[in-house]
Amino acid sequence: MQFYESKLRAAWLIGLQPKRDHRGYFMRTFCVQEFAARGLETNFLQHSVSCTAVTGSVRGMHFQREPYGEVKLVRCVNGAIWDVIIDIRRGSPTFGQWEGFELSDQNARQLYIPPGFAHGFQTLCEDVQVNYLISQFHVPEAASGIRYDDASVGIIWPLPVTMISEKDLLWPNLETRMVGDQDDTGNVVTAPEHRPRADSEI
Repeated sequence: MQFYESKLRAAWLIGLQPKRDHRGYFMRTFCVQEFAARGLETNFLQHSVSCTAVTGSVRGMHFQREPYGEVKLVRCVNGAIWDVIIDIRRGSPTFGQWEGFELSDQNARQLYIPPGFAHGFQTLCEDVQVNYLISQFHVPEAASGIRYDDASVGIIWPLPVTMISEKDLLWPNLETRMVGDQDDTGNVVTAPEHRPRADSEI
């Protein structure tokens, strides 16, 4: 595996290295030793998969509020996605900035997303499947998100958005979301805000 730190520090793009022969290929997608050597999470409590049928669909931008922040290791196992993260760590020099990566079943890449980032993706073809390794259990009351089209963040989606859930349309923008959520020291900034009453969706 090859590890490349993104411009948003603590997030990593990981290049997998398939060993090919006449039968096909074999490749590692996770190794405790290699992750631990870089100080990355090695204990993933949940393994999940999403399937999205329609090209141009968006899922996001999701995260769990502290103290339930989660690491995600994301890989596209069928089709292709434009995978996007937003740095929502208060005090971070890249707070509010985003970065996008194409992940596909052909390019053998996966994305390591630490706590303090919102995550989402757009499908670039039909019938996309995405695998997730997740370091925390799902906590519905900690589920949170940011609008996929927040102008202050300015994510550039490669395709017109064809499908998105009602819940994801109800997320507020980043500035509003940060009100009432915990900051990096665990202190809560209290102010009323609307949160959709729905389970988190990957």
